[in-house]
Amino acid sequence: MATIKIPPVLRPSVGGEKEVPAPGESIGDVLRALAEAHPDTRSQLFGSEGDLNRYVNVYLNDEDVRVLEGLDTPVSDADTVVILPAMAGGQAVTVSFI
Repeated sequence: MATIKIPPVLRPSVGGEKEVPAPGESIGDVLRALAEAHPDTRSQLFGSEGDLNRYVNVYLNDEDVRVLEGLDTPVSDADTVVILPAMAGGQAVTVSFI
């Protein structure tokens, strides 16, 4: 089983775990297994048509899966999958030059 590293924002959805194992032969299989085991993650990971939400970045052993084969990227038992939700927002800062 591949190991999925869970970001802090998703940890409440997986019982507080930092890492969880998930079976599958592809990134899509592994992420769907995660969503099956922890249903609260489904809407955070996937859009209504089953593709990754655009604000979710997924890495396989430090490689962005979007530059590999996306959800079809093959996964082995020794692989690590990292989920990184994109961060947005913040506060506007005014800078003045004197």
